[in-house]
Amino acid sequence: MRISEFSSPDLRQPNLEPQSNLHNHLQQLLSQFDSLIKRTEDFSPSNPLPETISSDLRQFLVQLTQLAPFPNSVKLQIWKLSYRLWNSCVDISNAASIRPSSSAPIAQQHATLRHIASDLLALASDVVGVPSPVIKSASFYHKTGLIWHDLRKFDIASTCFERATDIISKIDIAGISDSGEKKLLLDLNLARSQTAWEVSDRNLAITLLNRAKNLLFGSSDHYKLLANQYLSFGKSSLSKNEPNAFDVALKLLNEALDLCQKGCSVSRTREQTMELNDLRFKSLRFMSAAHLQKGEYENVIKCVRVLREGGGGVDGGDHHASLPVLAMKAWLGLGRYEEAEKELRGMVVNKEIPESVWISAVEAYFEAAGTAGAETATGLFMGLLGRCHVSANAAVRVAQRVIGDGVGGEGSKVRAKLVTELVSDERIVALFADESTAKYRKSMHALLWNCASDHFRSKDYKTGAEVFEKSLLYIPYDLENRILRAKGFRVLCLCYLALDQLDRAQEYISEAEKLEPTTASAFLKFKIYLQKNSHSDAINQLQTLKSRLDFTPDFLSLAAHEALACQSLSVAVASLSNLLEFYPSGRSMPTSEVEVLRTLITILIKDPGKESEVLKFMKLAHARASEMGTECFFGKGEVGRREQHWFAVTSWNLGTKCGKEKNYELCAEFLRLISELYDGLTDGQAEENSVMVCKSLILTVSAMVASENQKKVPLLDSEVKRAGELLDKAGKMLTSISMGARFNDNKMNMIEPEFLFIFTFNAYDIHGRNDNSGSQQQLHLVKSFASSKACNSKYLLQIGINASQGARSNPEVAIFALNECLSSLLSSPSPDYQDIALIVRTLIIVASIHKGDSDDDVVHNMYKQAHGIMVGLKEGEYPVEEGKWLAMTAWNRAAVPVRMGVVDAAKKWMNLGLEITRKVLGMETYRACMEDFIAAFEKKFQLQNNG
Repeated sequence: MRISEFSSPDLRQPNLEPQSNLHNHLQQLLSQFDSLIKRTEDFSPSNPLPETISSDLRQFLVQLTQLAPFPNSVKLQIWKLSYRLWNSCVDISNAASIRPSSSAPIAQQHATLRHIASDLLALASDVVGVPSPVIKSASFYHKTGLIWHDLRKFDIASTCFERATDIISKIDIAGISDSGEKKLLLDLNLARSQTAWEVSDRNLAITLLNRAKNLLFGSSDHYKLLANQYLSFGKSSLSKNEPNAFDVALKLLNEALDLCQKGCSVSRTREQTMELNDLRFKSLRFMSAAHLQKGEYENVIKCVRVLREGGGGVDGGDHHASLPVLAMKAWLGLGRYEEAEKELRGMVVNKEIPESVWISAVEAYFEAAGTAGAETATGLFMGLLGRCHVSANAAVRVAQRVIGDGVGGEGSKVRAKLVTELVSDERIVALFADESTAKYRKSMHALLWNCASDHFRSKDYKTGAEVFEKSLLYIPYDLENRILRAKGFRVLCLCYLALDQLDRAQEYISEAEKLEPTTASAFLKFKIYLQKNSHSDAINQLQTLKSRLDFTPDFLSLAAHEALACQSLSVAVASLSNLLEFYPSGRSMPTSEVEVLRTLITILIKDPGKESEVLKFMKLAHARASEMGTECFFGKGEVGRREQHWFAVTSWNLGTKCGKEKNYELCAEFLRLISELYDGLTDGQAEENSVMVCKSLILTVSAMVASENQKKVPLLDSEVKRAGELLDKAGKMLTSISMGARFNDNKMNMIEPEFLFIFTFNAYDIHGRNDNSGSQQQLHLVKSFASSKACNSKYLLQIGINASQGARSNPEVAIFALNECLSSLLSSPSPDYQDIALIVRTLIIVASIHKGDSDDDVVHNMYKQAHGIMVGLKEGEYPVEEGKWLAMTAWNRAAVPVRMGVVDAAKKWMNLGLEITRKVLGMETYRACMEDFIAAFEKKFQLQNNG
């Protein structure tokens, strides 16, 4: 067990303390509660609560619970504190409702505070002098559970509801007269049931609903609430694809129906009766749907009949729009098509039924009727064809009748099939061969073209292609109609592209290019290459695209969209790269250059290993912004700021990603680019992004140093100078940010402590490369960091260890940092003795090397300090190996004085080594040997002195 996990003495044995101490401790806890609750009461959207307040309150609550039971006066204090915390939670909730953009962590913190208030109130639930304390305590848990339920924390919600149930179980339900308290009992069961249902504990959920039947207290509102819950569970079961789901749904809906009927018998107003009747009708409708799903068609008809007649003595019936649909499907299931047709005709007349519902019913009717409906329609169409005259005018009129007015369902396909058979007949085509029929030929072509277009728009590409092909029969093979034929070939190419018949699509587009070599034709061939995954051909086709006379840059933008839709990232990159070539010319473009670059970079990011290309385009964006001006390139106002921020954030993300992947060279390039992107901004804009820029400068230098260590190639003098400049700039920004944050009390814009440490660490490293004044600059830098709020013992330890090692070590910095770190650790309530031992060893080594034997007392004092630290510790608490090292090295330092006969110095080190062994586990043998040696040593020198 770690030292931090040991309980304090006053909490380990509370029952053994004097009563006055317990009272003082209790009042201290209540005072701490009061202080924390005041902080929650001071909450405002501009002054958010600290993240630790919930954990602090929970910690004090645990301590307070250990001191129970309490006198009634303390319970009243606890009661008031709980209500104050609860009321502050209400204020937080109201503020969140005004500002719905509050984050999920804030909502969870709010729920946690409510939970703590409930637990606090539960400690005083038996207080004397407060009306209905048990009910109020249960109410707190009920409301808190509802909040956890809304946050989908069902396990915590269930715990709250169960706690409330346990509290209420201690009172006599029969003695409750208040209607609100009665409703609380019902609501609690319903809430527990809903939570159990959400976690798929269906048995418990239904059991709780059954228990709730004993909590209705003869109130129609209670019946309605319980019935509505049964109905909700029934509807949920209907939507589940589980075994016996419909049986469970029917059982639940029957319960809802029964409760509605019982509720009507105790209702006192007409409004209550009407509400229960509406709920009853809804339950019956869902029961009808469940019977339909089970194929129990007779039961569906019975339910619909009861609904329409309004049975049970209820005035009027139900005329919901779903009833004729249910009835029609049930009649179809029973094979009684006449009754189904009556329902269908009734639906057509009924204007309340939505069109989509009516269409669905029609589809169901024809699907159930089988071939009978289709044969009737086909017979009608064939009859029309049979009465067709042999003139061109008659053929057009008959074809128009067959096609009808629109496209929809299987019937339109049948009509299209029939019309293609008609117009492709050789005898019909021959009617339009004469020049005198040119007018009718154009009409027939237009008729077929429009029909095919309708099918194309409805995504029936197969039917559309068949009709488009037949329309080509009515285009003469002459120069005048060459463009029209090319248009037909292009649209057929689109049809077969959609049908994924790529070879056939390529044949048609090749024919179209022979007739009319346009950009559109070249673009369609580009699409075919994409569909075939011929990426190299698609990229080559972009050059053909640009060579067309009617080319516009819009086609390259469209090509990029098509490539993205096909997941052809390389083609999309090539399209956008080609598009970028046209921007320097100043011609009108389909989209802004910054948007193209942003899209291009976004695409490249999706492809791993493309960071170098991304950097190239990021630098291009920076170069174009420098050339054109920030506002001209990125845009003006808020739009421009968002664009610029996107590039900066993307560069940050890629830089940190490369850093995590240990690609430090690219990491430095990306991070350095951030500050360059924000160069030249106004003061307001610079201040807004100063934190990101400052962090990027710090991490840039870190990446440069990391790259140096990785490649084992020292940084060039120019690079060291550049790193120093970046750190100087970052240092000035750190000062400005820190001052601004203190002046405006804005903690959101402060630099995190770890970045201040990284800055200090890097600046220490860079200054260490300066032969002239680097050492003093390093010391000043570390002292400045040590005096800041960002400093902690771990940072100082890392700096100290680093300063004590390597070719560019700095003993002064190492000693200062390690001593500061040691002081900080020793002042901690639970020191980390592993770190303390490491610091002590390092300080002794540094002092020994740095000072040598010139100042033996300094080293001796360090050993004495280590011995003082070990005094009072439990066995093994100070690292054993480190203790052995201290003991052995202290003893060994006596070797030279012993040989030289310097008695005082020898005794000083031997006694110190012996004292340390007494604090180290496992050194008993060494200690005995040391004691024998010291005794012999003293005896020897005593005899010498006497002689």
